[in-house]
Amino acid sequence: MHERTTRARTTAGIVEGFTRDGVHRWRSIPYARPPVGRLRLRAPRPAPPWSGVRHCHGFGNCAPQQRRYTMLGLGRYQPTSEDCLTLNVVAPEAASDAPLPVMVFIHGGGYILGSSATPLYDGAALARRGCVYVSVNYRLGALGCLDLSSLSTPEVPIDSNLYLRDLVLALQWVRDNIAEFGGDPGNVTIFGESAGACITATLLAVPAAEGLFARAISESPASGLVRPKEVADEFATRFARLLGARTGNAADALMRASAAQIVAAQHRLIDDGMENRLGAFPIGPSFGDDTLPVEPVEAIRRGRAHRVPLIVGTNAEEGRLFTRFLKMLPTNESMIEELLADTEPGARERITAAYPDYPAPAACIQLGGDFAFSSAAWQLAEAHCGHAPTYLYRYDYAPRTLRWTGLGATHATELLAVFDVYRTRFGALLTAAADRRAALRVSNEVQRRWRSFGRTGSPGDDWPAYTLADRAVMVFDRKTRVEFDPHPHRRIAWDGFSLAQ
Repeated sequence: MHERTTRARTTAGIVEGFTRDGVHRWRSIPYARPPVGRLRLRAPRPAPPWSGVRHCHGFGNCAPQQRRYTMLGLGRYQPTSEDCLTLNVVAPEAASDAPLPVMVFIHGGGYILGSSATPLYDGAALARRGCVYVSVNYRLGALGCLDLSSLSTPEVPIDSNLYLRDLVLALQWVRDNIAEFGGDPGNVTIFGESAGACITATLLAVPAAEGLFARAISESPASGLVRPKEVADEFATRFARLLGARTGNAADALMRASAAQIVAAQHRLIDDGMENRLGAFPIGPSFGDDTLPVEPVEAIRRGRAHRVPLIVGTNAEEGRLFTRFLKMLPTNESMIEELLADTEPGARERITAAYPDYPAPAACIQLGGDFAFSSAAWQLAEAHCGHAPTYLYRYDYAPRTLRWTGLGATHATELLAVFDVYRTRFGALLTAAADRRAALRVSNEVQRRWRSFGRTGSPGDDWPAYTLADRAVMVFDRKTRVEFDPHPHRRIAWDGFSLAQ
């Protein structure tokens, strides 16, 4: 395989990457000073400049998380470290006449796991089709996505919403540097899946992100992961207790604990939340500070968010993944009854009636998927469509292999189309001979629309914008089509539902 080196000049210094398969790649470029030592739990600061050439050929660290989540291949694991605030750039090798659109990907993983080095997020297929692709690491779990600022002291200051601040700094890096890589800093699309989709939607309501992106794509955002300051403070107190801190010395204990101890305590905090109150997930954004002043959907609804074009959507069978792995969703009758136990009888009736076969297993899985994901997508579309062009989709396609395994078009399967996995060797294994053509057709369809949206803000003339009058939904399947308000009963059933009521 022929490989050459390639260089670019950033505001902090020269970075060297490599050229292969028609694209230039730079890996693990630092966009922030390592948040270690006294900088742990503090807002990120720009990366210090370096002299000479920085080699960016390989991936560095991912954020601290359980080792089983860091697998990059058979027996290969990515090292973890708090020194993880880096990003990767992939650009077409062929020079372009004009600056290219920029696509910035924010990985998912429930705010506790994931890495931009995951092979799925490679991005070369997107770059070859005419964009500059950027993927970003941000601080995860208790070190980045748990608001511990209430434990702050004058001697040990602690900042809130660290991961959102990380991503704002990364987007500022893109604004200041991406032209050197062939990208247009005025034409940036942020996109993410699962927790990355929540982050994408949340950034719409972060004042400091204004002007840093021109459009957004939110793939399977989850509902109910945002908390007000007072709830965040309660979780912070519980976390300090799990870490073994005494009252009054929590901030010191946080600075002394190892990353592994912090990750272990964070998992105990999540387990406690799951046992004592289904759906009470402690990790994610808190609102009421300068980074996120207002709850994101509320800010969007009031027109106080960034009015950029938005694509948002879900997969047809979101819940099926969670019957096998990460069993955190209510996908069976006993979990659902526990979820709905505190709601008034009318709301419980309305929700279960929207799934005629309830409590049959398939109806439970559909209900759990709607509770966690579809309700969030509907809510975002309804809130945003009055202020900026909004496009809603549902991804229904699954090759027979995924249907045979009982997963179907479950959570994250649209990423196989977005990142062109069906054209790889792994993708060929997923598609039996009869499925190959359909898989490539769906992939081409999704990528064409993401590409058009990234370039112009419209995913194509034949995809009508979502409005309260007709609620158009683009359905990606063997035969892609537009449907109008396909599941009104399910949509209305979840309207206004909140775990906090």
